[in-house]
Amino acid sequence: MSMQIKIQEKLNAELEPLLASVENESHMHGGPATESHFKLTVVSDEFQDVALVKRHQLVYKILKEELQGGVHALAMHLYAPTEWSDRNQAAPDSPDCRGGSKS
Repeated sequence: MSMQIKIQEKLNAELEPLLASVENESHMHGGPATESHFKLTVVSDEFQDVALVKRHQLVYKILKEELQGGVHALAMHLYAPTEWSDRNQAAPDSPDCRGGSKS
């Protein structure tokens, strides 16, 4: 099973999100890893009235195994439903990689 699918399944099971998008952005980075950089956009009632740092800590806890086993970078955009609506249902684009090994 791919790392992307593992991440997706864990987020779905633990957060019961209204939206959980897991994008593999490894192609935007240098090096040989093909599943090492991901962008998450998650909308869940679990994030309502929860500080951003606590949201991140929750996702880190859910994905602890994946973060110890190959995931190098994780961009997280975590919203309560009302915040997602206020953002016109759009997460920011990821910046270009500035890593030294990117050709």
